[in-house]
Amino acid sequence: MGEAIELFTSNTSTQTEDSWFEEEIDVDLNVFGFFFLCRVLHRGISEYQEIALLDTKHFGKVLVIDGKMQSAEVDEFIYHECLIHPPLLCHPNPKTVFIMGGGEGSAAREALRHGTIEKVAMCDIDEEVVLFCKKYLTNNQEAFQNPKLELVIRDAELELKERKEKFDVIVGDLADPVEGGPCHQLYTKSFYQNILKPRLHKNGIFVTQAGPAGVLTHKEVFSSIHNTSKQVFKNVVAYTAHVPSFSDTWGWVIASDSELIVDAGEIDKRIGERIDGELLYLNGAWFVSSTILNKAVTKTLDNETHVYEEDTAKFIPGHGLAYKN
Repeated sequence: MGEAIELFTSNTSTQTEDSWFEEEIDVDLNVFGFFFLCRVLHRGISEYQEIALLDTKHFGKVLVIDGKMQSAEVDEFIYHECLIHPPLLCHPNPKTVFIMGGGEGSAAREALRHGTIEKVAMCDIDEEVVLFCKKYLTNNQEAFQNPKLELVIRDAELELKERKEKFDVIVGDLADPVEGGPCHQLYTKSFYQNILKPRLHKNGIFVTQAGPAGVLTHKEVFSSIHNTSKQVFKNVVAYTAHVPSFSDTWGWVIASDSELIVDAGEIDKRIGERIDGELLYLNGAWFVSSTILNKAVTKTLDNETHVYEEDTAKFIPGHGLAYKN
């Protein structure tokens, strides 16, 4: 999301009536999001990014990285169900998953709900993010202790480049591409084509979060990530959902050289057969409807020509730690 101008307007060690997290949603439109702040659970700077874990009145615990709302306790299930379950449900028999990023553990938690899964490798560059999420985000503690989870603290690009094994599904649960951030290179055509795709099995599926996808924000990076994926994979589907804590519609892109099943009945059948427990957001009918985008967004995606590379990268508003330094 947008850049945090300043986290606090008063003493934030205890709950007060005038403590707020202020987030700039759109620079050109001068649109801001304000979140009532109860207290700061963690605030610091790692080797790679600025990190804050905040306790808010309406969204519970929220993870903020480089000034951007990454995840909120109350509605993170929307983002993570949309990220994880479509690719796993489109795959005929997913057994292995590689997650790029995902330090908070929610993506791994959702992947591990699938009965067919034998291994989830989660690779995050920032150990500090992983450690304090393990400490504070209690919903994911069981996932971190699951023997099927392999946790790797490393640059995902280097990890995939040097790994010998292939995966059924690769997930991009990455921070938003901001100038000076740690991971915008993981959205590029060269990375998809030369490093990521060779690590997929023949019928493997790739999915990535693709940034804001609202009528006013989808041109920032969503359309570029979609078009970049089309240069590498034969079948690409974009889908969206509204995430309240993000103050916008959010986008994902799923891609494969195999046919992607977007059928409500088959998706519901696979949910019943494979997933432990009830999903809170996703079902077959919703997934089909989520791929039907409004006219404005569809037109942009159809006409997009920009291909994401390091020397032509687009960024959403805000700056990462490297830029600030």
